[in-house]
Amino acid sequence: MDNVLSLVIFLPSLAALILMVVLRGEDAAAQRNAKVLALVATLATFLISMPVLINFDPLDTSFQFVEEYDWIAGLKYKVGVDGISILFVMLTTFLMPIVIGACWSVTHRVKEYMIMFLVLETLMLGVFCALDLILFYVIFEAGLIPMFLIVGIWGGKDRVYAAFKFFLYTLLGSVLMLVAMIYMWFDAGTTDIAALMQHQFASKDMVILGVSVVGGIQTLLFLAFFASFAVKMPMWPVHTWLPDAHVQAPTAGSVVLAAILLKMGGYGFLRFSLPMFPVGAEVMANFLLWLSAIAIVYTSLVALVQEDMKKLIAYSSVAHMGFVTMGIFALNQQGLDGAIYQMLSHGFISAALFLAVGVIYDRMHTREIDAYGGLVIRMPVYAAVFMLFTMANVGLPGTSGFVGEFLTLTAVFQANTWVAFVATTGVIFSAGYALWLYRRVIFGDLIKGSLKGILDMDTREKMLMAPLIVMTILLGVYPALILDLIGPSTSALLENVNTAQGLVSDTAPQAPAAH
Repeated sequence: MDNVLSLVIFLPSLAALILMVVLRGEDAAAQRNAKVLALVATLATFLISMPVLINFDPLDTSFQFVEEYDWIAGLKYKVGVDGISILFVMLTTFLMPIVIGACWSVTHRVKEYMIMFLVLETLMLGVFCALDLILFYVIFEAGLIPMFLIVGIWGGKDRVYAAFKFFLYTLLGSVLMLVAMIYMWFDAGTTDIAALMQHQFASKDMVILGVSVVGGIQTLLFLAFFASFAVKMPMWPVHTWLPDAHVQAPTAGSVVLAAILLKMGGYGFLRFSLPMFPVGAEVMANFLLWLSAIAIVYTSLVALVQEDMKKLIAYSSVAHMGFVTMGIFALNQQGLDGAIYQMLSHGFISAALFLAVGVIYDRMHTREIDAYGGLVIRMPVYAAVFMLFTMANVGLPGTSGFVGEFLTLTAVFQANTWVAFVATTGVIFSAGYALWLYRRVIFGDLIKGSLKGILDMDTREKMLMAPLIVMTILLGVYPALILDLIGPSTSALLENVNTAQGLVSDTAPQAPAAH
């Protein structure tokens, strides 16, 4: 199993290099070859990643499959996975063949399109595996480039505006994080993430420009990282780039953005903010719980008035990420488990919802809700699939969406009852906008002449949906599949956070751990 992680990370880029050097022409055969090679590469990456999951020991809470080499200027290339990151690696390798399959209708600059997604897969995997601070930052920021190009070149009519808004929001959000990383490097004398997780950064209260900063340096470092991860998730009120990016992005771009890229913010909180700045996390926890609850309610209400299907689902994603941040900053076992579960579940469900929009967009070339109605008459299979994922998005018991929301709400109830109450109203609103969308698109009379010849899902589209259906139902009825894998690592993380907080103050409040 030596170097298996590096093979998983760089295999897609190797395929991109082959595409770049070997493949020539823009005829139909060349386009088909580019798609087939990209699909084979992503499938191979998934198959190679499976032994990593199979041989992963969930009871070992340290980093596994670690590879370390000298990089440049004394910096190191160091990668590995633990119980928190392994499932994000698997989510990425699982979804990328589906993303490539969603590209089959693209006919413009196909080779370059495939290259962008293959490079993006390498960068996303690198983020989840990086164990060096500088390596993480370089890969984290480099991921902006292929996504910027995917939206800016292959997007809709306002694609340039959306691409630049996405790029500037996420890049500016990371400037403070870079400053914080440089300070951490000088303070701890290392960029090794595992070592930094054990380092005690100063947490003595301080005064800056007449303002008292509780938690001192830790709180400032926490806020610097928060600026980047909050934009990436995105959290309200720095979420406005996401609906524009989703609306303008091609279907495959929306899938990868919602299903994987948004998870980098939540992963960052778990990898950096909690273990490295536990006092800062405790200081900010209650504020972030309320911010998350407001995001859930506000974006759900905004989703209710949308007329574009993609924009409605985009606001839904912001609301569901609110459950993630609530779970993380509840600072208890159920919260951390629920946050990770919610991110994984949302990866499958949001991917399916954007694919479902893409199915009818490819036929009608519009995402306006009013352009549809009565599709169940002509597209019964599509109606059934769309119903499943609509219900999963609402959090219907028996689907993966229920488990994540239930765990996070239970966790938040232990930490702040009023936050839990406000957030729960968001569940009601989510049922409102999701069922409203489904009713207007699927039910009713088929009165629009343009829809009377519309065809149901073809074999390729059914094959893309099938694995997402399986995972959504499997994780809904058998949550132990995930919880047993992440439990030891989240428990160890929480124990370290509580221990670090206790070292600062013996009277520091301890979040109750759920059993």
